[in-house]
Amino acid sequence: MGKLVRDRIPEIIREDGGDPVVTVLGDADYRRALLEKLFEESTELGEAPAAEVAEEIADVLEVLRAIAQVHGHEWADIEKMAEAKRSERGAFLERIHLG
Repeated sequence: MGKLVRDRIPEIIREDGGDPVVTVLGDADYRRALLEKLFEESTELGEAPAAEVAEEIADVLEVLRAIAQVHGHEWADIEKMAEAKRSERGAFLERIHLG
């Protein structure tokens, strides 16, 4: 069972003497793999010690950028949408929980 990895990982494995088995995914499989990767990285973020949180956030961000790109969205446009939502509905800074 494989998983989606960053573009340079096979090269790094080869430099370390390994022989990675690489498959390039088609569109539908790639989109599915990105969502699986987002879940994986989000889980790692949730379990990360404080010293590693920023690194895990960076991993989640990279997956989100790839998801935006594969769906034809520029990251700058995503940021504008996020700012518009923040202006209209707020952020999550006040820790408000309904229930």
